[in-house]
Amino acid sequence: MTITYDGIAGRAAKVDATGTIPTENWQELVASGYFGVFHPPHLGGTGGDAAEQVAAMEALARACSGTYWTATVSALLCGNLLRTYGNEKHHDLVRSLVTGERLAAFAIVETAAGSDASTYQTLVRRTGDGFTISGEKSRITNAPRADLAVTLARREVVDDGPEWCLAFVELDQPGVRRYDIPHMGLRGMPWGGIVYTDAHVDEANVIPVPFTELAEGMTWGWLLVSIAAIATAESALAASVRHARQRVSFGRPLAHMEGIQAQLADSRAQLDAARILAIRAATERVAGHSAKELIGMLKVYATELAVEITQRAVQIHGATGVTTGHEVERHYRDAQMNVVGAFATNRLREQLAENLTQTPATYRPSPHLPN
Repeated sequence: MTITYDGIAGRAAKVDATGTIPTENWQELVASGYFGVFHPPHLGGTGGDAAEQVAAMEALARACSGTYWTATVSALLCGNLLRTYGNEKHHDLVRSLVTGERLAAFAIVETAAGSDASTYQTLVRRTGDGFTISGEKSRITNAPRADLAVTLARREVVDDGPEWCLAFVELDQPGVRRYDIPHMGLRGMPWGGIVYTDAHVDEANVIPVPFTELAEGMTWGWLLVSIAAIATAESALAASVRHARQRVSFGRPLAHMEGIQAQLADSRAQLDAARILAIRAATERVAGHSAKELIGMLKVYATELAVEITQRAVQIHGATGVTTGHEVERHYRDAQMNVVGAFATNRLREQLAENLTQTPATYRPSPHLPN
C-alpha cells in the first residue's frame, strides 16, 4: 500500500488542538483500505504482507499519530485478538472492524495496576443467560468512543479451565459507563476508562485463555506502538532537516554547523536501524511466528529512540521547538506516550533479560526499605 494521507496530515495540528478526530479522517481511511491490510480476503481484507503492513502503518502514523493509534488499535490489535482467540462466530466482528463500521478497544489496564496483571480485579460471572462482567478498566485507547471492547478479565471459575479470559463486550448497553482522561500527547486519540457493573456478555463471547498465551496476542500492540515511534521520529527528523537548511545563524545555515550535522547524522543512522528491525520483526510475526523477543527489543529501542530524536529536534529548533502548536512540540509530546503505551519499556527490559538469562526475577524485600 503506497498511500500518502495528505488530507489527514493537513488536519493533524487541528486534531491535536481539539482532541477530536474528524469524520473526514475516518472516511479517508475507509477509502484507502487501511483497515483491511491486516486481514485476509475472506474477512474482507486484502491480506497485505509484512512490508505492506509496515508501510501502511508508518504512512498513517506520520500523517497523524492520534488517528493512527485509534485506527490501528482497533483494526490490527483487536482484530487479530478476535481472529486468534475467537472462532467463526466472531468473523462478523472482525469484518465490522475491517470496514471501519465499528471501533474496538483493548481493555486491559486497571486503575490500580498497569504492567502487574496479578492485581487485576475485573471479573466475569456466569448467569442464567450468559455472563456478566464487573470491574473498571482505565487508561484505555478508544474507551470513550468504542463500540466493542476486547476485555481481559478473571473468570469466576466453576470448571478446570484457566482463570483468565478474553470477554468481547458490547459497550452500548446498560451496566457500561465510559469516561475521558486528558493526556499529554496523542491528543486526538480517545483515551479513558470503562466501568462495568454487571454488564451482559454473551456466552460465546467469553473465551478462556491461559495467561501465558495472552502475551502473544498483546505483541501486536508492541508492534503498532513501535511503528508509531518510528514515524514520529521520522517526522521530527524531517522537520529538523528543513529547519537546519533554512535557518541562518552567525552568517551560515544551521546545516553547516558540525554540532547540528552530528545530531542529524546520528538520528538518520539510528532511525534506519530501528526500521530494519521493525521490518524483520513484522515479517516474522505476519508469517505466523511468535517474534515476541524481536518485537520486545524493537519496542524498547524504537520508542526510547523517538524521544531522543524528538528532543534533538527541539534543540535544533530552539525556542520555536517548545512553542505550543509547533509541529516539533507535538511530536515530542507524542513520542513520550509511546514509551509507556502498550507495555512500559522498563518492565519489558526485565522480561527480555529474564528470557536471555533463563532466570525469572524474584522479589526479595530489602531490610532497608518498607515493603
